[in-house]
Amino acid sequence: MNLFAGLEKFGIKADEKTDLFEEDKKDKGPVVKTSTGEEVPAESSFLLEKAIRCTVCDKVFKTKMIKNGRIKRLEPDFDLRPRFQYIDTLKYDVSSCPFCGYTAMNRYFEHLTSAQIKLVKEQVCANFKPEVKPELPEEYDYDTAIERYKLALYNTLVKKGKTSEKAYTCLKISWLLRGKAETLTGTDEETVKLKAACKEEEEAFYQQAYDGLTKAVSTEMFPICGMDQTTIDYLLAAMAFHFRKFDVSSKLVGGILTSQSAGQKMKDRAYDMKEKIIAEIRKGK
Repeated sequence: MNLFAGLEKFGIKADEKTDLFEEDKKDKGPVVKTSTGEEVPAESSFLLEKAIRCTVCDKVFKTKMIKNGRIKRLEPDFDLRPRFQYIDTLKYDVSSCPFCGYTAMNRYFEHLTSAQIKLVKEQVCANFKPEVKPELPEEYDYDTAIERYKLALYNTLVKKGKTSEKAYTCLKISWLLRGKAETLTGTDEETVKLKAACKEEEEAFYQQAYDGLTKAVSTEMFPICGMDQTTIDYLLAAMAFHFRKFDVSSKLVGGILTSQSAGQKMKDRAYDMKEKIIAEIRKGK
């Protein structure tokens, strides 16, 4: 599967053989009512526009950011995919320069060496075809968000970014594909096929994320992508469980449960996972 499918319109050419790990404006939007009568604020009401300067071409552009004070955190998924009420914040964690094509997750956007800037200029900016859009949309749909993350992933590959950055970008793409699939509630043939395609692509990126994070923990210092060792160990345990690598998952969970530094909440999560692992192993016998 070509992980960079869809970037051709930007002038970016990357085929399915590309190896990710070869080297290491409104303040308040309208309110929508659900079928139960619940008032749901528009996604745009949780967003603001922020002007930032591109690290590569030095031009200023606007991007959508989350108003952190307005969002309400919900219980995350089993693998720590974050959830918030009324909005998927993952869609807004990438900045993309509309002038030169340099794109990265917000935590990495400003941090480039001169050598990396040179690589991005030569391999991204030189081929980039900017879209003609006079202004930012009110909000990003899943397809737009996924497209931006794929462009960020390609930039990370070009600049020879860390294994962890590539893996974390893949993880967030897989989470976005999961979120997109959750919005596809129809039962018609077209919707069913689209949902299956989302699942297939999610699995491809999830596998890349697992492989990359597994490599990163043995080659990089903590924190990794802003996560401490306990969080990374739990995340990898959850991903290993998904891929039915119960021996790997059990070992990581055991380390968390006996750790002196792990918090009680993480230990509770680890204990729940231990129960799931045991149940799956018994089921397979």
